Amino acid sequence: MASVPVYRWRLAPDGLATRRQLRALGLRPGGQDVAAQVERPRRRREPLVAYLYRVERAKSVRPMTPAKWAALAKANAARRVCPECRRDAGYVIPPTLGMCTPCAFPEEQRAA
Repeated sequence: MASVPVYRWRLAPDGLATRRQLRALGLRPGGQDVAAQVERPRRRREPLVAYLYRVERAKSVRPMTPAKWAALAKANAARRVCPECRRDAGYVIPPTLGMCTPCAFPEEQRAA
């Protein structure tokens, strides 16, 4: 990547936006190179960096197809199924537990 202009936090000129800002506008970078970067200073650590893209070159976000919606629904449903008891937990299984709470803490269920 060639040398790009660096701006301080909140001092970037109009016409440039981060990926999140583009997404809020219903846009995406669309393959364009990074136009600039903005740096947010932090104490005793390296600054946070966000890349900026030109808004006029951004393209509109591609719409979700029915196949993409179905794949997303299937993936979200898979995150709710407990690998131990194979039941739908009714919530997304925490990755730290790796199973639903009744399977992770069976003694608490009997004590109550």
